[in-house]
Amino acid sequence: MLKIGGKIIRRLKWGVAGCGNFAERAFIPTLQLLPKSRVNSLYSSDINRAKLLAEKFGVQGSYDSFEEFLKSDIDCVYISSANLHHYEQVIKAAKAGKHILCEKPLAVNSAQAEEMVRACEENNVKLGVNYVYRFHPLVIKAKEIIDKGMLGKIVSVTASFNTDYAPNENFRFKKALSGGGALRDIGTHMLDLLLYFGGEVSAITGVTDNIIYKSEVDDFAAAILKYEKSGYGFFNVSFNTKKAFNRVEILGYDGAISIEHLIGRSNHHPCKLTIDLNGEARKAFRKRGNKLLFALRAFQKSFLNNKPLLVSGRDGLINMKLMEELEGKNVSTQGID
Repeated sequence: MLKIGGKIIRRLKWGVAGCGNFAERAFIPTLQLLPKSRVNSLYSSDINRAKLLAEKFGVQGSYDSFEEFLKSDIDCVYISSANLHHYEQVIKAAKAGKHILCEKPLAVNSAQAEEMVRACEENNVKLGVNYVYRFHPLVIKAKEIIDKGMLGKIVSVTASFNTDYAPNENFRFKKALSGGGALRDIGTHMLDLLLYFGGEVSAITGVTDNIIYKSEVDDFAAAILKYEKSGYGFFNVSFNTKKAFNRVEILGYDGAISIEHLIGRSNHHPCKLTIDLNGEARKAFRKRGNKLLFALRAFQKSFLNNKPLLVSGRDGLINMKLMEELEGKNVSTQGID
């Protein structure tokens, strides 16, 4: 069990830093489904926004001072602020002795991410990153099949996440606040899946571009990466398509896996895992489930029982470094008519 000041904690008291739409519509309602967790405090730079959500969800504390927020009756912090603020807030929360779940991407650059990971390790607190796709049971099942060698030597892992998200006033479209567009927002999810399925990466290259929407951040990104052990990974993501077949495909010498209706779909759509192994009949499994709920249940268990995280700050750091490497090698045609 989690111990704070010598006291055993059997129920987590969360603080939520950042009161945007995702915190309101997804995180807080989902956390309320977990009997061993509750939200005790909310932080926003806009105190009226914090008070509004506190009243809506029956949360006792609302703050516009991050320092006072950290002093409130909380055991751990969910950081849902704009990407630029992750760095300062994670380090302050670590020094305050709070376990942390941070939204993706971990930071706006790898130097910040390095410091964040180090601060959490030095203060003996856990740092998780909210890569929710890893936690779906059918994704975990696919990983087990790979690890058992049932697909043989891996040839390729492909993931795509394409949606239509026109530029607006959201921080995602301000490079100073987000660090980038489609790559940093949804490409980071696909990159995490490629790392989860294929392991360590020795090289990455690709493109970012603005194909439809002309803004200060990219609306398209694609990459190819080389796994250290075997084969290649591919992903493409975009903010500029109204219709898309978003899916994951894993190809091995002895078989193949596809995962459909997982990416960019609501929880009401059952995810479909298809397994096609050499010499066996093709099998398909379907499961409906809330990815965020699976993730929060796992983070809760890790925080309470001092267990390893399925996705840690070091995973977020590796992801950040690969995105920077991709951007550094970018062969975008942006600005060329």
